[in-house]
Amino acid sequence: MRQSAAIFIDSAVVQIELPSSDTFVLPGIPWGPIEAFPTPAYWTYQVMARRITGISPRHRLGSTLAEEVGACLLGGHGIPANVGLAAFRRLQTLGMLANTPTESEIFDVLSHPLEIDGRQIRYRFAKQKAHYLSKALLRLSTETPPLNSGKTLRQWLIQLPGIGLKTASWVARNWLNADDVAILDIHVLRAGALAKFFDENLTVEKNYLELEEQFIRFAQAIGARPSELDAIIWFEMMSSPRTVTQLMGGSLAGVRPRSSSNVLVTNSSRGRSRSNKGTADTKQTRLFE
Repeated sequence: MRQSAAIFIDSAVVQIELPSSDTFVLPGIPWGPIEAFPTPAYWTYQVMARRITGISPRHRLGSTLAEEVGACLLGGHGIPANVGLAAFRRLQTLGMLANTPTESEIFDVLSHPLEIDGRQIRYRFAKQKAHYLSKALLRLSTETPPLNSGKTLRQWLIQLPGIGLKTASWVARNWLNADDVAILDIHVLRAGALAKFFDENLTVEKNYLELEEQFIRFAQAIGARPSELDAIIWFEMMSSPRTVTQLMGGSLAGVRPRSSSNVLVTNSSRGRSRSNKGTADTKQTRLFE
């Protein structure tokens, strides 16, 4: 029996249908219920709802490729999104990402506390990131990176100090809106483990490209662009840390997620409805507009 969901937009109602929860979207991967976070059906609904309501992922953080590299280099593992963004905005405002500042000049700026939500917060890894960023900006000032695909830009970027596959993929996805690369951060990895579209025997440290292929294959199977799906997964998983923690230690059964979408979902095959009104950190909603 097919499952359905309704999206209410003002006075209009859009009905969508997906295959039965016990059929497979890919071999060994069931669709699962639309309302159960984070099944393939749930992610498909989130993609379709945002398309219908006109809420599209906003990828670019900078106005130039150098700024985009700076934004992504200053974020990542161990650095909260709001802290990395604040550090990027400070350097951008000072015009440092439009030039080739020295490592010590960048370090001097990053070593001063950032004001975030009325608090003074120190940026972690200031010396290390200052070194990486100064080298990247110098190289970008003398060479023209290939921009014909996400993969070619990524290959050029990983030659820079401090930029691995994830950060390079992040830059390429953001700048080119690329669908041939994927940002396999902790949120996407957890989503893949829960929905079982990642091979549990692979690790991101050793098998990034294999996992990327699996993510792209999954996105295509549910009719999503990889670039929009990883943004949606990041936002939803980041917005529901308690739910994700519970799921990582237990079962999907009976779990009801928090969602960022201001829509109403009804599952006619189960006769239930729920409000998806978001309770996520509003500072992060700039990812979608």
